[in-house]
Amino acid sequence: MGEYSSFNMDDEEKIKKVLKESTTIAVVGCSRDPEKAANYVPQYLKENNYTIIPVNPFADEILGEKTVRTLAELKGMQIDVVDVFRPSSEAYEIAKAASEINAKCIWLQEGIRSKEAKEFAEKNGIIFIQDKCMMKEHMKMKREER
Repeated sequence: MGEYSSFNMDDEEKIKKVLKESTTIAVVGCSRDPEKAANYVPQYLKENNYTIIPVNPFADEILGEKTVRTLAELKGMQIDVVDVFRPSSEAYEIAKAASEINAKCIWLQEGIRSKEAKEFAEKNGIIFIQDKCMMKEHMKMKREER
């Protein structure tokens, strides 16, 4: 597993590097509702050989995976990406929690942006991607590789 700490990479390079080098994704706000992106995006990721760990305090299991209530429960595990499906207003606190478990990347899904979370992540050597869909970016990368 390579290191992600190259902040001088452009977003496209950074996204490809994260998608190629990551194996374990904690999905904050993972949903049981198959109509929601917070369900079908992690399902897609799981189908494309990523290990997903749903983070949801209101469910015991999502997508056949045991859920954890908080990121803190993952301390000591290797978490490559914290994929966030929560409101922008929660992103900074999630970024702090991601830092405490030594996540390599914080990825805010489409429509989610946070200047504070971005500054915090970059100050702490964590790759930060915002307002991008992990599934769409993975599909785009697969198309380009053909």
